[in-house]
Amino acid sequence: MEKIKLVYFATPKLALSTFEHILNSKDFEVLALVTQTPKPSGRGNKIIDSELKKCALEHNIEVIETPKISKDIETLRKLKAYGADFFVTFAFGQILSQEVLDIPKCATINVHPSLLPKYRGSNPIRACLLNGDCKTGITTAVTVLALDEGDIVLQEEFEITPDTTSFELEEIIEQKAPKILEETLIGLKECKLKPYPQLGEVCYTIKTKKEDKNLCFNLDCTQVHNKIRALLGQYTCQSTFNGKLIKFTKTTCAICDKNIECGEVVEITKKGIVVKCSKGAILVQKVKPEGKGEMDAYVWSLGSKIKIGDKFGS
Repeated sequence: MEKIKLVYFATPKLALSTFEHILNSKDFEVLALVTQTPKPSGRGNKIIDSELKKCALEHNIEVIETPKISKDIETLRKLKAYGADFFVTFAFGQILSQEVLDIPKCATINVHPSLLPKYRGSNPIRACLLNGDCKTGITTAVTVLALDEGDIVLQEEFEITPDTTSFELEEIIEQKAPKILEETLIGLKECKLKPYPQLGEVCYTIKTKKEDKNLCFNLDCTQVHNKIRALLGQYTCQSTFNGKLIKFTKTTCAICDKNIECGEVVEITKKGIVVKCSKGAILVQKVKPEGKGEMDAYVWSLGSKIKIGDKFGS
């Protein structure tokens, strides 16, 4: 079989392991990496190359950075000139126009970290954790103009625990995605796989807003815990104590039937800090205090002088 020629469209680190796998495979020839134009970040608002871009440059792969591909005439010209069999998208962050979708000889294939048609849209990893799902998966699907509505090529389902965090789920996706994409592209090229329509209940993700990270304990402990593990990273959940921000980075659910206010500290042990919710409680195991690094909640409690009866968010 001749090498399958493809252009890879991706932006976050989540797509890096799959990109590396394809680059190192004898079955594929990567013609270019298309990625979002980087934005200034961190101290000094410096522009830092993504891990994907660094990897591409190390392998002498052309990198195309574009803020909006559908209006980038030069990028469209290059894409048409490559003669690619496939375009592959993996958390690219832009909707491709029909003009772009019509360019590859075979198809544009999207790697989507959910079991479509569940969680169409951006950040399905966060969505499944917020909803407390016990299983999720990866789908490769043919990209069409409508949002994540294309026919499915392959799916892999796997279980997750009630304490799996967004970081941990991303690691699972990073490990499993390379194989399913490889099987998808080879299977389609050799006509051994036939895409099929999406079946089942359709569900879309909801965009996370900056204010969503402010933690409210007036919820069921499961809802509070799910929110904390789902929003780790850009929107890490936070509350306040003694006027200072406290970010919650690791929790689990705990039993508490005391009739006290939500957000009140129930117990402090070496395992962590138990905080009352509307139903049950959460055991806070790790925190990131304002101006400091992540630490065990018990260690933080010693320095902060927090005690039973104190309340977060007051």
